[in-house]
Amino acid sequence: MSNVILVVEDEGVISRMYEKILSFEGYEVVVAADGEAGWDQAKKIKPALILLDFMMPKLNGLQVLEKLKSDPETAPIPVVMLTNLAAPQEAELASQKGALKYIIKSETEPKQVVEMVREYLPKPPQPAS
Repeated sequence: MSNVILVVEDEGVISRMYEKILSFEGYEVVVAADGEAGWDQAKKIKPALILLDFMMPKLNGLQVLEKLKSDPETAPIPVVMLTNLAAPQEAELASQKGALKYIIKSETEPKQVVEMVREYLPKPPQPAS
C-alpha cells in the first residue's frame, strides 16, 4: 500500500482545496474527478486513504465504496465519505458498507479534515532542509 491519499471529488474547487491543504501537510495526493476514475486510481495506486465524495457522475460514492470493499486488493483501504447531504440514513448506509467516517463538507473546515486524516495516517516526515 502506498502513502498516497486519493481524493475522489467531482467539484474542482473542493478537490483542489483538499489537494493543496493535504500536500501542504506533506501528504502525496492524487485526485480523481468522478467515481469511475476514482475506482481505476484506487486499483492502480492502492492509496493509504481515500476521501470519497458521495454524489458524482459515472459511479456515485456508494457504488465506488461497494466496489472497493468487495475487491480483496482494495478492501483494506480506509475510506472517508465526503458529502453535502446531511441525511443520517446516508451516513448509516455508508458506514454499513465499510466507510470509516462521513464528513459533511459544508460543516467541516479543511483543517478538521487534515486532523481526521492524521488519525489514520501519521504525518509524513518532513525532508531535511
